[in-house]
Amino acid sequence: MRFGIFMPPFNSPPTQNVTTSLQRNLETLQLMDRLGYDEAWIGEHHSAGTEIIADPLTFIAHAGALTRNIKLGTGVVSLPYHNPLWIADRAILVDHLIRGRLMLGVGPGSLPTDAEMIGLEPAQLRPALAEDLEVLLRLLLSDERVNAQTDRYRLVDARTQLAPYSDPCFEVVVAATASPAGPILAGTHGLGLLSLGATTREGFDVLAHHWNVVEAEAGKHDRGTDRSAWRLVGPMHIAETKKQAIEDVRYGFDQFCDYTQRTLALPTFRAQGDTFEERVAWINETGLGVIGTPDEAIAQIQRLVEQSAGGFGCYMMMQHDWANWEATQRHYELFARHVMPAFQPSQRRLLAAEQWARSRHGELDAKNGAAIQAWSDKYLAEQKSPAEQG
Repeated sequence: MRFGIFMPPFNSPPTQNVTTSLQRNLETLQLMDRLGYDEAWIGEHHSAGTEIIADPLTFIAHAGALTRNIKLGTGVVSLPYHNPLWIADRAILVDHLIRGRLMLGVGPGSLPTDAEMIGLEPAQLRPALAEDLEVLLRLLLSDERVNAQTDRYRLVDARTQLAPYSDPCFEVVVAATASPAGPILAGTHGLGLLSLGATTREGFDVLAHHWNVVEAEAGKHDRGTDRSAWRLVGPMHIAETKKQAIEDVRYGFDQFCDYTQRTLALPTFRAQGDTFEERVAWINETGLGVIGTPDEAIAQIQRLVEQSAGGFGCYMMMQHDWANWEATQRHYELFARHVMPAFQPSQRRLLAAEQWARSRHGELDAKNGAAIQAWSDKYLAEQKSPAEQG
């Protein structure tokens, strides 16, 4: 299993310094790169004052120069807001700049206030995504000229100047929450799936169904499917003890919950409760996420594996400012040290090696002790004078 983060980013409260918030986002990616995380996905938002990255491709181009190995994805480009030709051009450019580490995630857009500012209604967004995604893929994957017209743009003999750095193209994934719209598109076009609401009540209940939809649609269109291209997102903050984890999130958890309740306008992800204690219970007791220990994080991911009815390729923690920077760094370090290995082959081999050595401990300990004693006796005997030996 691969691991990473989904970074909208949730930089709250909006009274903090924007420049230092963005710097902290960059430093988070650098930290994850050093710790061996596989992926990070960065969102696009234009309103509401908390999710403050307007163009994830620009951010990724800069972050790519500051990191070495971690793959960077748009999580997501709100495709109905843009001309698909410009998205194709920019994505290809960034793919070249960061030498094939780009992943392109697309979705309808999650903030209704973003769409409202450009005159789009929420009901328009998913049909527009389906229409635009087909155009985008033709621009990315084909050398043919593209002609298309909608009520939002017109393309006349359009074609990108460059081919992607990645051959034949970087990975493209579609976002999904609780509805089957995302899985339908992923299956239709043979793309990856980014399940943003995997741990919400609605998303968890339909988790296995989502992949069934992907496979069914892929079959209709003669496309292949690969569960390793399925990514699940959920919130977490861990510490050495559950008590410490809860104490850590007193720093910013209430501001985050206020944002989901009063500003976000996204019913599928809205905090429950008015007090700090009630809101912690909303995370821990509903199965939405973990504010606790590495062992509880492992149990949560295993729960998702079982619910998915076949597994998935990558688990991503939702980025947030629940804890201060020091506690947040410790969270990522603990997760990399204790949680990630539980789902990767290296730990299985290490534990098997330890178990085998323990099974041989008694017999080999006795043999080794006897060999050491025999060598010592031989050495002492050789040091004796001839008279002593006689």
